[in-house]
Amino acid sequence: MTGVDPGLLDDQQLMKELETIHRTRHDTLLHGSNDALRIHNERMAQLEGEYLRRNPRRPVAPGRTREGARERQPGGA
Repeated sequence: MTGVDPGLLDDQQLMKELETIHRTRHDTLLHGSNDALRIHNERMAQLEGEYLRRNPRRPVAPGRTREGARERQPGGA
């Protein structure tokens, strides 16, 4: 594993790690080696998984669901 086990981070540290990895995502995708992208993917999955484990009832914006996305499209389909 690269980095601290997400389960050992407090909530503030976890959010900081998530913000950092999301900020670096695009650059890693475009310019990182295959190994760098694989490691980035693994770490992002670990951090996001821990966030979801801690926040199973997080608020979900209606526009971020499939139904909400359909409603945004002309014709609703």
